[in-house]
Amino acid sequence: MTARLLGSLLLLTAAQSLSAQTAPKPAPMSQRMADAFISWHPDSILIGTRKTARWDYEQGLMMKALERVWQRTGDAKYYTYIKKDLDQFVQPDGSIRTYKLEDYNLDNLTTGHALLMMSQLSLPSNGNEKYVKAAQLLRKQLDGQPRTKAGGFWHKKIYQNQMWLDGLYMAEPFYAEYSKTFNQPAGFDDVAKQFALIEKNLVDSKTGLLYHGYDESKEQQWANKTTGQSPNFWDRGIGWYSMALVDVLDYFPANHPQRPAIVKALQRLAPVLAKYQDPKTGTWSLVMAQESRKGNYAEASGSSMFVYALARGARMGYLDKKYAEVARKGYEGLLKTFVATEPAGALAFNGTVSVGGLGGNPYRNGSFEYYLSEPLRKNDLKGVGPFILASTEMEIAAENSLGQNKTVGLDYYFNHEMRKNALTGEQEQWHYTWEERSHGGFYFWGNQFRELGAKTVAAPTAPTAASLKNLSVYIIVDPDSRKESPKPNYVQPADSKAIADWVKAGGTLVLFANDTANCETKRFNELAKNFGVQFTDQSVNMVKGDQFEQGKVDLTPGKAVFKTAGTAYVKELSVLALQSPAQPLVANGGKNIMATAMLGKGRVFVLGDPWLYNEYVDGRKIPATYQNFQAGKDLAAWLLGSK
Repeated sequence: MTARLLGSLLLLTAAQSLSAQTAPKPAPMSQRMADAFISWHPDSILIGTRKTARWDYEQGLMMKALERVWQRTGDAKYYTYIKKDLDQFVQPDGSIRTYKLEDYNLDNLTTGHALLMMSQLSLPSNGNEKYVKAAQLLRKQLDGQPRTKAGGFWHKKIYQNQMWLDGLYMAEPFYAEYSKTFNQPAGFDDVAKQFALIEKNLVDSKTGLLYHGYDESKEQQWANKTTGQSPNFWDRGIGWYSMALVDVLDYFPANHPQRPAIVKALQRLAPVLAKYQDPKTGTWSLVMAQESRKGNYAEASGSSMFVYALARGARMGYLDKKYAEVARKGYEGLLKTFVATEPAGALAFNGTVSVGGLGGNPYRNGSFEYYLSEPLRKNDLKGVGPFILASTEMEIAAENSLGQNKTVGLDYYFNHEMRKNALTGEQEQWHYTWEERSHGGFYFWGNQFRELGAKTVAAPTAPTAASLKNLSVYIIVDPDSRKESPKPNYVQPADSKAIADWVKAGGTLVLFANDTANCETKRFNELAKNFGVQFTDQSVNMVKGDQFEQGKVDLTPGKAVFKTAGTAYVKELSVLALQSPAQPLVANGGKNIMATAMLGKGRVFVLGDPWLYNEYVDGRKIPATYQNFQAGKDLAAWLLGSK
């Protein structure tokens, strides 16, 4: 080999190695499928073979999936898509184009989740009002929804005396979320009743599977004349029900007497799903309990729904961790069996049965042959949406070991601003809280902690050894001055001692101040000096209007904390004065703005601004060049990581 040829080969190898090192990391599967969906439906969500858009449950399902991808990425294009589609239907007076309340169709309630989300976000003046009114319109439907004699919602007005599994997903998560959002506790009793009726009337005692529907009057041709049950176990019907069980628990009060019954129903179903999973492929069949019957096949939507429900149920602690493995096997089956790559590189999703129902015209008798007669459809949203949801759960499962058995407490005592809730009119705490979805809350950052496996809680009392002992991380943000609270809870010497002792024993502390005009720093500094930090009167990054470059911060010197984020946006922050044990982490214009400190077995992170609230991480305001969302995840990982 000539020296020239050898040199060329070495250069080529080096170039290939450099290219491999600098090649962008592929987007997560949830994001890739969401992007594929948007490419199929760039202007509005079209269902099946329709040529025009209408208010529909598949629309609501996809909006839920896109919202989860938004929460996972901080990329506002998913929010923008949701809002654009909603705005084609929701009118300024809250009426909804193509929606007819008098149809009393539970399918029409699913998109209500997106309305409730929009109702709680910070929008331009009066921007929320139409979404609130539209959500109230959907809730009004439930007041008049026809019911069985036992109190169960008819699936539709045209399906008299019938409860279907599908209806539990269509109505109950929205009903529960609405009841929580508008503080209407009686709604939870009604939601619990719907699940109880399904468990009573549709569970098969031999298999543990659930029949698709039942007719209380036993008059339908498909109805068993003794039980009223339909004849078969349809995978997607059971899938809708399994997703309804895990989703409704997001909103059910922890102390509600019927919450354990819903958890128990999920726990009853999980081993049944594991039993009927194909041991070779990890998927589930269209008609369950007849897997070997000729013509039966692995079906994509039900399989995706089961993966989502089992993975989320295990992550949230409702199910034994062994079901996470069942979900993992199922997800591998989804990828191998149903996900395809198109010639242009975009994803496609195959294997979803187009529809499944009972009665109607032409009449659907619920037989094995009927379910197999419905055609399969490529990129059907009833499969794509659950697949995206399943993907988000599997992506979380891959990273959530970091925060296991750790609790992150956010101070609600020194920061305790109150206001009237815009939806209920009741007093509530706001500004830098976990729950708040508008600009000033930490909803997104809290979600990052939870997806890393940690539990997030409020810390509503003065810190003591007893109140801090169960916390792994304690975050104090912007203590109130009299301007913010008529009776502020100032940091006292006993508070400082309790916190410092807790850090020495191994706790991880976060101190976020603010510019001095908006933060009580005098007493906060008495705490901060334990760690060699003082918040000064000097404020920097005083941004004018939308001149975002004035708030630019280079995070690369702080690689010890910010492993992936390189640039952040932080405005109007207090400069730090540091001495041992504090160490500078990030400086801006020669001034220290971020610092860390080790004290005993614990550590501290300090910054003179609350900077990770929703306004600056959810992607809707600042340009994408500022990586606050990723910086928040980096910081959360550092706080939860080993010392």
